[in-house]
Amino acid sequence: MTIRTRKFLGTIALLVLVVVWSLMGMTLAQTPWLAKSGLLQAIFYVVAGIGWVLPAMPIISWMARPDL
Repeated sequence: MTIRTRKFLGTIALLVLVVVWSLMGMTLAQTPWLAKSGLLQAIFYVVAGIGWVLPAMPIISWMARPDL
């Protein structure tokens, strides 16, 4: 697979990841157990805001691989 194709597919995968991650985050943010505690909200928003980077790292490294 050429690097151009990998970048195209990786871009689509990253967009899907970000959309799904944000929708899941919005859904979880509305749960009653989270709405009751300010500390839990702060922890949740930090984890939800930074957490998408971990699944995105393998996609980005796959996209950047040189052609064989």
